[in-house]
Amino acid sequence: MNSRSEAGSRLTALGTQLLEVHIWLREMLDDLRDNVDDYFAGKGLPPRDLRAHCLSFCTALTRHHTGEDRGAFPAIAEEFPELRKVLSDLRTDHNQLDWLLGNLQKLLDSLPEEPDPAAASRVREELDALSAIMQTHFIYEEKKLISVLNSMDVPEWRENRPGFLLIDDEDGS
Repeated sequence: MNSRSEAGSRLTALGTQLLEVHIWLREMLDDLRDNVDDYFAGKGLPPRDLRAHCLSFCTALTRHHTGEDRGAFPAIAEEFPELRKVLSDLRTDHNQLDWLLGNLQKLLDSLPEEPDPAAASRVREELDALSAIMQTHFIYEEKKLISVLNSMDVPEWRENRPGFLLIDDEDGS
């Protein structure tokens, strides 16, 4: 395989990598929801562990969106100026998701050691809202940006995997 083909294969993988990150984040949210349901059923993790799980998910989603806002979106806007409105809409979603994440963290911070039905309703409503916005955001982003990412040549992305494509603790920190 010549170097041009290798670069093309690597670039095409960026769109696939975005899908993989979105799948991973969806799974993390599903796991958090399952753990919350188990807690409220009286058979799950203690609130401290739920807060840690939430923090892990919230950090991963925030890192992904920060990486897009600071790295991917400016590069896309430069090469594809017709997508600036799409990118602006995605940034608006990021702000809304940040707000929902903050609400969820506050609710989990206030969980009592023993499950409370009133708290269950509030936490589940917040998880439902977060899930709905996240799902529609990911679907829209995938529809609009996968082919764009696959067509871009960003040499520094070939050298170092950008933050918006990191899963778990791949960055070594």
